[in-house]
Amino acid sequence: MEQQASFDQSDVFAFLADPANHELREPIIRIDTHGAAVFLAGKNVYKVKRAVRFPFMDFSTLDKRRRACERELAVNEADAPGLYLGVVPISKDGFHLKFGGGGKVVEWAVRMRRFDENRTLDRLVERNELDLEIIAKLAGVVAASHRRAPIISGANAGQALQRQIEETLISLEAAPGIFAAQAVAGLRLAMQQAFARLASLLSERESQGQVRRCHGDLHLRNIVLIEDRPVLFDAIEFDEAIATCDVLYDLGFLLMDLWTRELRSHANLLFNRYLWICDDVERQLKGLSLLPLFLSLRAAIRAKVIILQPGKDGDHAKDARHYFEAACGLLAPRRLDLVAIGGLSGTGKSSLAAALAGSTGRAPGAVHLRSDIERKRLFDVHEFDRLPGEAYRPEATARTYQRLRDLAATALDAGQSVVIDAVHLRPEERVAVKQVASRSKAHFTGLWLEGPINTLMERVAKREKDASDATADVVSAQAKQPTGAVDWLRVDVSGPVEAIAARILAAKLG
Repeated sequence: MEQQASFDQSDVFAFLADPANHELREPIIRIDTHGAAVFLAGKNVYKVKRAVRFPFMDFSTLDKRRRACERELAVNEADAPGLYLGVVPISKDGFHLKFGGGGKVVEWAVRMRRFDENRTLDRLVERNELDLEIIAKLAGVVAASHRRAPIISGANAGQALQRQIEETLISLEAAPGIFAAQAVAGLRLAMQQAFARLASLLSERESQGQVRRCHGDLHLRNIVLIEDRPVLFDAIEFDEAIATCDVLYDLGFLLMDLWTRELRSHANLLFNRYLWICDDVERQLKGLSLLPLFLSLRAAIRAKVIILQPGKDGDHAKDARHYFEAACGLLAPRRLDLVAIGGLSGTGKSSLAAALAGSTGRAPGAVHLRSDIERKRLFDVHEFDRLPGEAYRPEATARTYQRLRDLAATALDAGQSVVIDAVHLRPEERVAVKQVASRSKAHFTGLWLEGPINTLMERVAKREKDASDATADVVSAQAKQPTGAVDWLRVDVSGPVEAIAARILAAKLG
């Protein structure tokens, strides 16, 4: 698959690996990937494109590597300001290499400001330090990146995606010692059928401005925590067609990376906070029909790239097979669920919904719809800003609940399971949400949360930075209203939410 260019870079790599050439005493750390050699030298990083040519990447000439270096600076400027410092020539003066001109330029390197490489998100995962607070911040960073990414018209991103599918499958087929031929044939059929079914939706989303010049390589290793803020770096620079894609395909790489590392709560939180933040939630929910194909292709590409890494073929076979198996599984059908959670304020509906969502339905879990979020979206206020009293009048509540049901129907029609959390105090509200499940042919589970009124009042009084505006007085008022007959599963909310979720998953959703 790989065709090595004739240019020998060993002298350049030896030059960059020598501390003396950086006026340093400590060793230089070298990191190799299929497309680059990276040298960590004191406060600086030098990244050299490897002189390789793949079907999807061509760095085989010095001029191509120079242009790729220059492009790398340009495409990372918005997401990682101040991190990329310039493109540096490496020249030969007689028998000696040096930084800068003054001789024959033999190579080009991207110079970056060095960050703590132990703070990339994949390293945090290895140390079990990637907490949900970081994921919540990351959702905002990714949504902001997509919002400012240039809309690309006439890109025919669907055709480009089809080429990526074919190219990836050919690469997998070319490694029968790693990927079983029958399994690859099954993946080929599943991907081709999915693409044929979704081609019109891909075109529709492109016409709606959902195809943009994105990061293109958005996974945990390309995100670093700097001053407690996730920073996206190392965006695709070598192929505009790969980086020009549907925003959900861009997000899909990160979701797949988390999901296949068994960080399902993390993947689900990122997924849902992105949906809460995005400008047009209805459009993105409809686009979720594309998600299985997007996630599967991202996993298949990861499998393909792993076997291209420097080293012997057998060194990476296990990891490559892991992602290949994930690619197959991500296209497999899963049961469609609608879980509705009701109960007074303070019963922990949102916490339980979040605990259930990551284990409900297909990857990356269920869409979590919160009445508190949707009510504030209807009134165009920030998640943590308090609404005026009129926002809680019966007519406003009716609008909020109708919106929840409409969004749930859109997500279910796209094949994504849903968890709704709202008080659902009135019998007609509970009937209406169950009807949504029936119309979408989804399996329905209704959960009614209960706890001592004093405990609920104490809980809401202690809340900080929460979308809910409920107070102890609100809980007291709710408790006095008739609920009618409740035929949902009654759940005692005393005890850890994780234990409650585990019992429900085993009993009703497993």
